[in-house]
Amino acid sequence: MDKIVSYIRVSTNQQGKSGLGIEAQREAIAAFAAAQGAEIVAEHVEVETGKGADALERRPKLGAALAQARKVKAPVVVAKLCRLSRDVAFISGLMANRVPFIVAELGADADPFMLHVYAALAEKERNLIAERTRAALAAKRAQGTTLGNRTNLPAAQAKGVVTNQGNADAHAANVLPIIRQIQASGATTLRAVADALNARGVHTARGGQWYAATVRNVLERA
Repeated sequence: MDKIVSYIRVSTNQQGKSGLGIEAQREAIAAFAAAQGAEIVAEHVEVETGKGADALERRPKLGAALAQARKVKAPVVVAKLCRLSRDVAFISGLMANRVPFIVAELGADADPFMLHVYAALAEKERNLIAERTRAALAAKRAQGTTLGNRTNLPAAQAKGVVTNQGNADAHAANVLPIIRQIQASGATTLRAVADALNARGVHTARGGQWYAATVRNVLERA
C-alpha cells in the first residue's frame, strides 16, 4: 500500500469533543498513513448524516472518494467505521463497489468479515439505544407525565439561545485549525479562505457555503 484516499465525515457540528471531529479524524488517518508508509493522495470531507437507505446518494463526497480510489487503485481510509455507517447493509453495499476501504482504528489487516461483525455490533447498539429511549418515553406517558416544557416557554427559549451559541462555538473550534492551515498555505484574504473551505467540502455551522463574512465570524469567535 503506497497511497490512500482519505474520507472524513461529521454528521453534526458537535462531534469535535467526542473525538469524531474533522481534525481528530484527519490526525488518525495521517498517523495510519505514516505507520504504513503511504501517501494520502486526496482528502474528501463531508458534513452529512450516515442514516437512511439513500445515505450514499446524500453523500457525494463519499462517492467522489470511491471514484478516485478506483482511478488511482488505492483504498479509501476512514478513522472509525461509524464514519462510513452503522448500518450493515450500507457497509455491504460499499463492499459490492469493489473498492477496498480500511478503518484506521481497526488496522490494515481487518478483513471484510470482521468489518461486517463490527458494523453489526454498531447497528445493534444504535437500535438498542432507540428502543430504550422509546420505552422510557412510553413509561413516562403511562404515568401521566407531560413531556416537554410547556409551562416556561421564555426560559426554554433562552436555553435554546445558549445551546445555539454553544454549538456555534464548538463548530468554530472545530473549523479553526482548518482555517489556520489554509492561511499557512498562502491564503491571505477571507475570500480566499472561504473558497478553500468550500473546495474542501467543509460546511458552515448551518450546513451552507462559506463567505468572507462567515470566515470572519469564526475568527472572531476564536
